[in-house]
Amino acid sequence: MSAKRWLNRTVLGIGLASLFSDWSHEIATTVLPTFLAGIGAATAWLGLIEGVSDGLSSFAKMASGYYTDKLQRRKPIAVIGYVVTALGTASFGLATAAWQVLVARACAWLGRGVRTPVRKALLAAAVTPETYGRAFGFERMMDTLGAIVGPASAFFLLRALNHRYPLLFALTLIPGLTAALLIAVLVKEKERKPVPHISLGERLRLLPPAYRKFVSGVGLFGMGAFAHTLLILLAVQKLTPSLGATRAASAAVALYILHNVCYASFAFVGGWLGDQLPKRWLLAGGYLMSAAMSLCIILLPPTLWAFALIFFLGGTNVALEETLEDSLCAELVAKEHHGMAFGVMATVNGIGDFFSSIIVGALWAAFGTAVAFGYSAALSVAGAALLLSLRMPAGARSSSSA
Repeated sequence: MSAKRWLNRTVLGIGLASLFSDWSHEIATTVLPTFLAGIGAATAWLGLIEGVSDGLSSFAKMASGYYTDKLQRRKPIAVIGYVVTALGTASFGLATAAWQVLVARACAWLGRGVRTPVRKALLAAAVTPETYGRAFGFERMMDTLGAIVGPASAFFLLRALNHRYPLLFALTLIPGLTAALLIAVLVKEKERKPVPHISLGERLRLLPPAYRKFVSGVGLFGMGAFAHTLLILLAVQKLTPSLGATRAASAAVALYILHNVCYASFAFVGGWLGDQLPKRWLLAGGYLMSAAMSLCIILLPPTLWAFALIFFLGGTNVALEETLEDSLCAELVAKEHHGMAFGVMATVNGIGDFFSSIIVGALWAAFGTAVAFGYSAALSVAGAALLLSLRMPAGARSSSSA
């Protein structure tokens, strides 16, 4: 396969599916806090809904990766996962109590968890190792465009529908089911040899030592990689004394848009660079950018320009992190084990996402921003150091083993 032909129908189909699916559930996520308040749910329900859903999704990724490596065809599982996510998201509109939203969100995120390692394995199988970076960068870029379009759509739909939430949630079916259709129609799955049926523990032991060290670095970084929505809260708090509450809130939203634009822009750039330079160096650089972001929070005065730099570093480091983690993971493990490898990495990332924001938030509340974001910076540096010490296996591409 020519490197010039990396953007084939499968890569395009997966990228478009990511855009439409993210568009669908970002509409719902944007209005979910207001919807919960409207049905009389306490604030704590939002955290419970997000926590349970993310936890279930993380372990579904592990199970899906283990199971689908044993199948002749992975694609039907991906289609089912997209359909379940779309139906679960749309069913928010049927809820009259918070526990019903919890069930619907959990079902939607279960579908999301099942499809994630399958989608990544299909993407890796559609291109050569020399173009992993561009393929995964393109998919991340399209996903982030959905994250930009989704909230904007929610804003306009709320006004156009006069806050009729059931109809708004029902409309999320259009992009959600479009994503499933794109996978079904455009993605072309290659013939593959399923792995033999062995236990989960044995499958884990078969993953190469370099991959296990790589995942340890991912996990170490992930324990400090807090959700960047915390940056919005930080910006509002720090900018309110100088700008006033209303202008600070508006500035925080504009800064988060900057964050997502940087994320979408640098996802493909990072992937392209990963095809030219050692991926582990670039990924370590992304982790160090996260550390730099945390140090800027601690050291710089709370001005609008300082926060512009912080949000720029935040969006850029996430783009590099997600693109290069995926492409380096694909490079370290044989294709027949890709489902398991992506599933394990996604579970490690999910556990890190769950604990990191809780820990950073607790440290922030108890000891202030210097301790909270100092903790994040230290783990980012530690994760980068572990990646830089990684020795690439003999079969890896020369550009990544430099």
